[in-house]
Formats: sequence, C-alpha cells, structure tokens
Amino acid sequence: MRFAYRFSGLLGTVYRRGNLSFTPDGNSLLSPVGNRISLFDLKNNRCETLPLATRLNIVCVGLSPDGSLAILIDEEGAALLVSLIGKCVIHQFYFHKPVHSVSFSPDGKKFVVTKDNLAYLYHAPGKKREFNAFVLDKTYYGPYDETTCIDWTDDSKCFAVGSKDMSTWVFGAERWANLIYYSLGGHKDVIVACFFEENSLDLYTISQDAALCVWQCDTELDGLKPMPPKDAAKEKKEEDDEELLEEPKGEEIHGKADPSEQETRNKVKYSRVAKYFFNKEGDFNNLTAAAYHKKTHLLVTGFASGIFHLHELPDFNLIHSLSISDQRIASISINCTGDWIAFGCSGLGQLLVWEWQSESYVLKQQGHFNSMVSLAYSPDGQYIVTGGEDGKVKVWNTSSSFCFVTFTEHNSGVTAVTFTSTGYVVLSASLDGTVRAFDLHRYRNFRTFTSPRPSQFSCLAVDSSGEIVAAGSQDSFEIFIWSMQSGRLLDVLAGHEGPISSLSFNPMKCVLASASWDKTVKLWDMLDSWRTKETLIMNSDVLVVAFRPDGKELAVAALNGQITFWDHENAVQTGSIEGRHDLQMGRKELDKITAKTAAKGKSFTTLCYSADGQSILAGGLSKFVCIYNVKEQILMKKFEISCNYSLDAMEEYLDRRKMTEFGSMALIDEGGGGDEGVAIPLPGVKRGDMSYRHFKPEIRVTCVRFCPTGRSWAATSTEGLLLYSLDSGLIFDPFELDIDVTPSNIRKTLGQKEYTVAIVMAFKLNEKKLIQEVIEAVPSGEVDVVCSSLPDLYVEKLLEFLASAFETSCHLEFYLIWAHKLLMLHGQKLKTRSVKLLPVIQFLQKSIQRHFEDVSKLCEWNIYNIKYTLAISQQRGTKRPAEETPGDEEELDSDSDYLMQEANEG
Repeated sequence: MRFAYRFSGLLGTVYRRGNLSFTPDGNSLLSPVGNRISLFDLKNNRCETLPLATRLNIVCVGLSPDGSLAILIDEEGAALLVSLIGKCVIHQFYFHKPVHSVSFSPDGKKFVVTKDNLAYLYHAPGKKREFNAFVLDKTYYGPYDETTCIDWTDDSKCFAVGSKDMSTWVFGAERWANLIYYSLGGHKDVIVACFFEENSLDLYTISQDAALCVWQCDTELDGLKPMPPKDAAKEKKEEDDEELLEEPKGEEIHGKADPSEQETRNKVKYSRVAKYFFNKEGDFNNLTAAAYHKKTHLLVTGFASGIFHLHELPDFNLIHSLSISDQRIASISINCTGDWIAFGCSGLGQLLVWEWQSESYVLKQQGHFNSMVSLAYSPDGQYIVTGGEDGKVKVWNTSSSFCFVTFTEHNSGVTAVTFTSTGYVVLSASLDGTVRAFDLHRYRNFRTFTSPRPSQFSCLAVDSSGEIVAAGSQDSFEIFIWSMQSGRLLDVLAGHEGPISSLSFNPMKCVLASASWDKTVKLWDMLDSWRTKETLIMNSDVLVVAFRPDGKELAVAALNGQITFWDHENAVQTGSIEGRHDLQMGRKELDKITAKTAAKGKSFTTLCYSADGQSILAGGLSKFVCIYNVKEQILMKKFEISCNYSLDAMEEYLDRRKMTEFGSMALIDEGGGGDEGVAIPLPGVKRGDMSYRHFKPEIRVTCVRFCPTGRSWAATSTEGLLLYSLDSGLIFDPFELDIDVTPSNIRKTLGQKEYTVAIVMAFKLNEKKLIQEVIEAVPSGEVDVVCSSLPDLYVEKLLEFLASAFETSCHLEFYLIWAHKLLMLHGQKLKTRSVKLLPVIQFLQKSIQRHFEDVSKLCEWNIYNIKYTLAISQQRGTKRPAEETPGDEEELDSDSDYLMQEANEG
C-alpha cells in the first residue's frame, strides 16, 4: 500500500480570527482558520484549504489587487508571501513585532504594514528581481498609541492610518509639497476604521464608541503637488550610505500632531463637516468592525452584540439593522460589486455571506463551538458526520467541504457518531442519556433511545444490518441494546466492572466487542441470548477496540500505550505494537517535567483499520497520527497534523525565553485592556469581566477514520476536521514494467488497433494521462470486446482508474459503458475477492452517485422550467382566443400535451 497521503482540506472550522478578504472578481472569499487559510468559492459552492501554514494563528491577511498574491501575518509578526495561483509560499519575512494590519495599494506597487505606533511602506514583490521580496521604502511616525486600520486613496497617492490614541493620520505614499502629515481628532474612543471617499481625499473615521466623523478636504487628488527633485549627487551619496548598512532603514517621515499656522499655510486642510452616532436609542454597544464600498457609498458596521447596520453615506441614511448572532462581529468585508457582505464571528467560529438587496444568505457556515469528539464516514465516502462537545451533530460533504445539515437535539456533549450501512441514517450518543437516530432524507430525529435509569453514554456501535444499536454507559458499566425498527430496549448487558470505553461490531458476524477500564475486552454473541462469547484479559485499562474490515482480527489499544492484535475466534494474541514512543507528546507551558517523561503516561485513544485491513491508523493526545503495518508491526509513517504553536503541548523542549525569575510567562495574563483580554476598569466603573482569561487549547486527536474507498482518511483534532487524501500525481509507481513498455510503443500499438494490449501496456507504465489517452481512443463499439479479453489482474486496476476518472472527466456516458461492461462480464470473479475489492467498488460508487445527484438536480430543474413555460403559454392561450385561429389552438394543445408527457416521463 502506498502512503502518499497529503493534507487535502480542513472542515469543521470556517473562521477563527483575522480579516476576511474577497478576491478581486468578488466570487471567492479568503478566511483565516487558525494558522491556515481557506478559500470559499461562492459561485461553485466549494471550499478549499491551501496546503500551507504559518507558525502561529493568522491575525491579518493582505490581498493584492490582482488577486495573485497574499501576505499572511501571524501573532508574532512572521509573514508568508503566498501565491494564490500556485498555492505555495514564495517568501518568508519576520517583522519582529506583532502586526495590526496590512494593506496593498490599489495599483499593487506598494503595501503598508502597521505595528506598534508606526506605519511601514514596502515595495510590493515583483518591482525588482532580487532575493528579498520585502523592500522597505518609508517609515512613518505620528500616532502615540498602537495603530488599528489602514485605507488607501484610489490613485495610491495617500493612505490613512487609524490609532488607539483616538486620532487618524493622513500620509502620502510619495512626498507631496502641499501635504503635511497631521492628525485628525474629534473622537473619544479607539479608531476602528477609516475610509477615503471615491477619487477624493475626503475621509470617514469610525470609532469604537459608535461615532462617525465626516472630514472634507479642500484639495482634490489632482491638486497634490510633487516635491522638487533632490540634488543628484546628494541622492547618490544617500544610496551609497544605505548600501553600507546591513539592513536598509528606508526614509523616515515624522508627522506633527499640532503643526504651527505657518506650516499649514497653503497646505492641504481638513475640516469636519458632520458627526453621526449609530446608537441613538442609548443601547450602548462597542463597534467592533466596519467596511465601506466606495462605488455604492455603502457603509456596514458590526457591533459586539452581533448586530450590524447598513448606512448610505454621506447622508447617513439607515438601510438595514439586523442581528446575525449574539456574539461579537470580528470582521466585515464587501465584494467588488457591493452585493455580498461577509461577516466573521470569532466567538462562535461563524462565517456568513449575505446578499443585502435580496436579504438572503449566500453562505452560512459554522463549525463546532467546542472541540469535535467523534467522526464517521458514510459507506460511500461522500459524507462525514461529526459530533462535538457543544451537543451538535453536523454532516459535511467531502467534495464541497461544506456542512449541509446540523442537528441540535442533544442537550449535552456528543461522545460518538456513526452511519448505518445504508448511509441514510446517522446515530449519535450523548452524555445527556440519549442515543438519537437522524434521517438524512427528511433531516429529522426519528428515533430516540433511552435507558431505564439515566446513564451517560460514552460509546456507540451499530451492526452491519443496521437493526441492532448498542451504547456503552460511563457510570453504570452496562451496555444497552435497542432495536432500530421498533425503538424498544432489547437487553442490558452487564459484566464489566468499569466504565465502557469502546464498542465495535464485527462486520461479518453479529458479534459485539466491548472494551472497559476493568482491563478486559468482552465478545458478545447477539444471536445467542446476548451471552458472553469470550473475555480477553489485558494488562492495562482498555481505551479503544476495532475490528478489521473482514472481521477476522481485533485491534485493542490500552492505557500502557500498546496496540495488541487478537484472533478473537481462538482468543489468541497475534501481535503487539509498542506505540508510546511514536506518540511523541509535546511539553505544555506549565509542565514541570520533560516531554519525554510526560509521554510515558500517554496512550492511543483512537484506532481505525484501513479499507484493505493491511494498515492501522492510531492517534491520541499528540500532534502526530501514526500509521502501522499490521502484518510487519512496524511504523510506516507519522503525520504531523499541526505546526501551530498557538496551541499548547506543541513544544518539545522548554522555551527559556518564556521563563522569568517568577516562573513561566504563561502564568501571567497579558490581556489587560485588550480587545479580547480583561478590560480592567477604574475604581467605580462597572465594566469588564474579570473572570475572562486567555485560553490556550491543547493539541489532541480525538478520532481518526479511514474512508471506505481507501482514498483518504480524516482526523478530528483541536484544529478542526483534517482530511488527508492520496496524491497519486506525485508518485511514479510502475507495475510489472519491462524494457519494451514505452509511451511511443503504446501509441504505436494503439495505432494498430490492438486496444487490449495497449491498455495492458499503459497500466504497466502506470501514468494516468497515458492510460486516459489509450482508453478514450477505444471506440465505444469495441468496449465489450476489450473488456471480455482483459486479464483479471487488470480489471481491478481499470475499475480504480474509472472511479478516479469520473471525478474529473466530462465523458460520463463513455466511462459508464466501461464500468457497466466490466462489472457484467467479470462480476462473478470479482465477487470472490469482494473483501479486497470493496474499497475500489465503493470509490466507483461514490463517483457515480455524485454525478447521479448532480444530473438528477438538473433534470428536476428542467422539468420545473418546462412545466412553468407550459403553464404560461396555456395561460396566454386562454387569454387571447380571438387572436388565434382554430388550427393554431389545436397545434398549441397538441404541443402542450406532448411536452407535458415528456416532462412526466423524464
């Protein structure tokens, strides 16, 4: 088996913190998710997570005007220059201090970065062919406190910077003779946003206390006068001096808060013409985010209470006032046309795109509020269901990466989720004492299973027929068995002396394996009066148990870090893996022992066999997921699921920089007075929640599952739901290759119309494009002959190729003919190897099912349109009988009957 699994997507989390950005075409949205970036294609309803990550959580994103480059900056000021076309990192840069905002100029030649109370103007990458992509041009001094926001004029001549000192500064990207850099006041709180009017120096400033100031400039953009040119000899000397320095400092520009009257004479002047307040009713709310669309003069403001306002400027006319949640709106963005508005709520991890004119949602996504605990794949691999500590059960589409249904019936944390064999029923167990069954046809909770005495259910299993549901209790040490059809409690299995930690049904027999903290695994025969068939004694508390897909082997993970394999029919242990050293725990910030010592007490908490049963996937309280070969009992590969140091237990060694004479810096809460920290009030002021503290979540993997198709696997972690899939394009994997098999010989054989030989040769070389070329060259009339003469060994390979081709090709009917002929001619032989071929068949089923759903939706839409057209035409026919001759009317009726018959048959 190949282990070329690559990170392919992040589900379950849609937004964490940072600014949202629409692409220049307005059809896609960039959203920071922890230390990764997700791209939501709103036109095609798809989501993609870029295969790159920063070291810490991303706090700000700068997008170039052409949409080809993005600058991602993390909490410590480390920046990545990313190509959105190639989806790769071009350059890395370190700003040495936390950055508050970054913004490209509209012409794309420069960008501004603000940190502390300074603004830095850099040349945008691409100006010169040089190694350092970030070239500092100017440094601007002015604000006394930290900077908060940036906005550019349309011609890139000037930019404005807002600050926490309640002032806004207007700076020139070049030196202008009639522009001095001074501050605009008029506010009584932190500046949240500032915006230039279209093709003007007029400015709007918005503060946190929900006040808007309108500033009018007495000079047009064309009225800015360039500075006289410098002396050439002096300029050359300055350049030479700069070259001698190790790091170019750029030109330093100092603004003045109170310029004298002489300095302001014949200079650009600003005057405040209006001041507006958003909360006239007196319901005080902190204004937290704002966005302005210059062409439509639309201002959108978001508040800490989840309310947002839409105003038309400069008259300040209220268009809408709505609420999207009860949490703080952290970021707002408007697309280029001004139709779609994106909102991000970091508290709930919520992302919304709203079309304000039609008052409808374009996108409405929200991850689990707390961490995800469990996941399960549907039998065809198209969907993933997740359960979280927030009591929600969510179903995700693996191809689009969107959640399409959320069930909120549980009143407490969900501990386990699973699909039935049909794929249309989802089961979930919860600490609220219920097991619920959800129907994916009608999206409703149609069964609720409960125990006679209230019990907290910790695990769940359903048999292969979908008829028997079993759940293990955490407090009463019992296993409850229900009937799916009737919903009745069939039996209560007692015998364990500790909490039930895991349940698993044998896929081939009606045998249930239960694991417990009492150091035993019990096997129960469901058909023989629920009696214990066998009891396996372990050396330590058992945490998880899993059957191999063919049902002939049982894997058990215990608290001592070992994974043991059992022949459960004969109660014989067949092998064991010492996995504690592979788990490789990280060191927490407050740990007083080393990571190596801490790892001695850790173990795997989740197991899953691969689709072919040759490998096993294991994860636990660590940033690593391990994949082992079962037969050889060796580690095949370790996957690092996160490199985000904003999470706890990521460091391997003690960070001396965070240690002081008083202890670790982690003991000190540095959030006093910050946006998300503790607002420490003055005496007598009733504001600020002193119970609020910074929380650093610990990295952990709670559940891992292989896709039934064998093409991917998923893990629920602190980061979210991570998907890893096979990347076959990067691997040269020839099959029984000999010296005569070359692309030229294959094409020559194809030219001689020896199609079967050409296909066999192409599979030997195993290059996907060449295989596709050969198969598509076979005439559709010859498919039957070629399939019948194909050797058995290549039937499986051809089926796997067809399944992958369905995902990208537009030749649906042609490939369906191939799949149909192969299965009809070789079905009996394939059935004898059904266990081995199951992943391939399920992969093929998933691909065909997805196309079936797409085509059926299109057909339904066409039927609806035809019926609508017929209704309109008949209505017009009855309204104007005088204008139509009898012959025309008969013709219309016959046409209508024919079209109606076609629609009904379709």
